[in-house]
Amino acid sequence: MDITSFLPEIILLAGACIALMADVFAPKKTEAAYFICQFALILATTASFYFEPNQAIYQFNHTFVLDSLAVSLKIFCYLAVFLSFMYSRRYVREQKIPQGEYYVLGLLSTLGILVLVSAANFITLYLGLELLSLPIYAMVALERDNPRCLEAAMKYFVLGSLASGLLLYGLSLLFGVTASLDLHVVAQAIAAHSASELPLLVLALVFILAGIAFKFGAAPFHLWVPDVYEGAPSSVTLFISAAPKLAAFGMTIRLLVDAMPSLNVQWQEVLIVFAILSMAIGNIVAIAQSNIKRMLAYSSIAHIGYMLLGLACGTPNGYAAAMFYIVSYSLMSLAAFGMLVLMSKEGYEPEAITDFAGLNSRNPWLAFMWLLIMFSMAGIPPLVGFIAKVGLLEALIQVHLTWLAVLAILFAIIGAYYYLRIVKVIYFEEPKEIAPVAYTREETAAITVNGLLVLILGIFPGTLFVLCHSLF
Repeated sequence: MDITSFLPEIILLAGACIALMADVFAPKKTEAAYFICQFALILATTASFYFEPNQAIYQFNHTFVLDSLAVSLKIFCYLAVFLSFMYSRRYVREQKIPQGEYYVLGLLSTLGILVLVSAANFITLYLGLELLSLPIYAMVALERDNPRCLEAAMKYFVLGSLASGLLLYGLSLLFGVTASLDLHVVAQAIAAHSASELPLLVLALVFILAGIAFKFGAAPFHLWVPDVYEGAPSSVTLFISAAPKLAAFGMTIRLLVDAMPSLNVQWQEVLIVFAILSMAIGNIVAIAQSNIKRMLAYSSIAHIGYMLLGLACGTPNGYAAAMFYIVSYSLMSLAAFGMLVLMSKEGYEPEAITDFAGLNSRNPWLAFMWLLIMFSMAGIPPLVGFIAKVGLLEALIQVHLTWLAVLAILFAIIGAYYYLRIVKVIYFEEPKEIAPVAYTREETAAITVNGLLVLILGIFPGTLFVLCHSLF
């Protein structure tokens, strides 16, 4: 057994345990849990870079795999969680959210992400999924005196448990047909299935796709998204919006591409339906929203719809385009919710879109960052959101799904309205208050790096583009 294959997981687990003890014994003012968790993420990133294998390595009797896809998704997740913690540090302190619990639960959820994207077996995959989800349910309810947070946590927990049950039932049906839990053995058994087994395989696929759609927040399994995004503390919404989406992408690749490639005709058709519903509901309903968090929640549903188009292509180019899109969206979502956190202060959180009126006169740099992110989400060049959409359209046209590419363009045009409305409010409306927006140097560095990444990856997408294509 090669311990370096799962060294990042060991580092994060040790970091979470040490941070938990430090939160008990160290003075609260030292914020020991924050620094320990950030240091653990840096160490894990270093380990992933240093011990990246040239070929797939299987551990624990073929239940855990370390390959290029797993390493890449882990590194992107480290970045997302690291930035999430940087944005949240002042917010957690000022809003009286238990600091130790927030960072430790976040790190444990990240550990679940690492296990999930390295899963080579149904048991490992389900363990990773639950380790990812359970800490997030608790994080949503960290403001114990806020009824809205408790309501959001209860909704998320109940619906999340139902989705996990659906997924588990689908996996159990697959096990019943194939007599194996190993993803590659399952793929071989499905490829050799008889006609009499096809109905049961399709039934299993239905339950698995329902679980996947819930974890992504794709329509028609999207109803939890706006309520949880609005009800959770902004720092938790920030966390939920990025890294778990990358984990869901990894889970989808493992289940559909690795375990069920011979059923691609069936799951492609369902993903196309999910994608169209998500783009339609997300973009149209977002127009009617006056709450910024609900608007961004419906926006996330629409973006997941675009990403699903790449998976629905069923080709390596489509998978690469989907990965490029989900990484790009994670960066944009981090910046958008990060700016909500930056603009919050003790006893106040901006929620209505009108709260951003005249932001340019109060803080021009923050207003410019908003402009970059909104333009990128709308798909305006030369930002990374434009490049991500072009990659998806190219993949769709290559498999002769031109009608779907045209539909995606039409929905993107509809979606541009509510993004540009934010820019209009920021730059062309009178501010409600004239006090400047103040935030720390750490937050300035986080939003600057995040915003410039969105711009630089749009102008020079080559490195990320080549990386995504090399994985499939």
